[in-house]
Order: sequence, then structure tokens, then C-alpha cells
Amino acid sequence: MRLPQRRARCRRRFTLLGLTPSLQAAAEDVAARDPVLARLVERVGPLSQRPRDPDGPFGALVRAIVFQQLAGSAATAIHGRVRAAVGESLTPESISATSDAELRAAGLSANKLASLRDLSAKVLDGTVTLTRTSRRSDDELIAALVAVRGIGRWTAEMYLMFQLRRLDVWPIDDLGVRQGYSLAWQLDPPVTAKQLGPLGERFRPYRSIVARYCWAAVPLLRAGGTDVALR
Repeated sequence: MRLPQRRARCRRRFTLLGLTPSLQAAAEDVAARDPVLARLVERVGPLSQRPRDPDGPFGALVRAIVFQQLAGSAATAIHGRVRAAVGESLTPESISATSDAELRAAGLSANKLASLRDLSAKVLDGTVTLTRTSRRSDDELIAALVAVRGIGRWTAEMYLMFQLRRLDVWPIDDLGVRQGYSLAWQLDPPVTAKQLGPLGERFRPYRSIVARYCWAAVPLLRAGGTDVALR
């Protein structure tokens, strides 16, 4: 199938599923730039926006900190107890008003407690601004977030992609993105983070879209893989 025909077929699938115009336009744009990606987009299908955290941007970062290095069930239980300890609203103010003893009793380690304290303090003093309509660049937002104890670059990038829905995030340190890119483009050995960086330049300003298709490529293109839920 020729590239224009492939693009038309992808466009019909996006329209039928009611995809938001911004995601639809971004997916069609990157598919038109590379035949490998066009085939992957056609095979995986359209992406959809993941639900944002019900506790808002601050709550999303609290959740990210709590879930670090924990199994899902344990992290979910601790997060639930933290939510109960702070009261009705999970905000910088409610975290600050909750004692160390109450938060430790909820299951937080000393390091994660310190991270939540630092996050709350930086939001309250304006060092970190958590608004979904921020005009700050991706690099500026990431720089502010990684200054918070316990938030690394990957956590900041996932926050930008799924909470702020920024379209040009390129998480080169993510193993799944590197594996998916290598599988789709048949690169052996797989690309390193350093190599992947410049490979994404041609897909600006929609690298978040490419990253999500790379995630989907891992279960899809491995032997016997068909699950594309990671997208």
C-alpha cells in the first residue's frame, strides 16, 4: 500500500473513532514523514488521551512519588492511606498541615515523606507552578520539576505527556521507547539513549506521539506479541 493510501486509511480510522483533532493531526503528521511509522500507526490504530489524575496536577505528582519502586498493590494501598490522612482534598496545603507521624503511619518512607514535603513547599512558594495551561516550555517545566526531591527526569516527562498532554516530549531514557523504536526500525543492537535523541528530531513537534507508538510496538512486534495496551 502506498503512503498516501495508508494515510487516507489511517485518517478514516481516526475519524470513525472520534479522536480529538490535536492527536489525530499529530498522528497523521508523523505517519506521513516515515513509512515505517506509517505502517506502525496503521497497525496499532489511533491513540486516545489517558484520563488525568482526579486529584489534579499536584495529586499526579504525589502519586508518582508514592508509587516509586513499589509493587502496584502496595503502592495503591499506601496512596489510599495518604489520601485518607490528608482529608478531603489532596493539595500542598493539606499535605503541609498533616503531621509527619500521620504520613509515616500511612506507609510513607522517610525519603518519600521528605519528597512530598519538598514538593508542597516548592508549589506553595511558587518555585514549581502546576497549571495545565502554563506557557512555560517543556524544558523549563522539566527543569523546575527535577529540582524537587524525588522527581527525576522520567517522572517529569511522564507528567508532561499525560497530565499536561504536551505533544513534543521525547523520553529517551525510557527502556520501552528505545526497545519499540529498535523493533519498528529493525535496529540491532537496540539504540541507546544517546543515539535515540537525534533520531527523534525529524518528528518534532510531535515526539510524544512517536514515543507512544514505540511503546505499543514492543508487545506488537515481539515474537507472538499482540497486546497494544501500552499505547
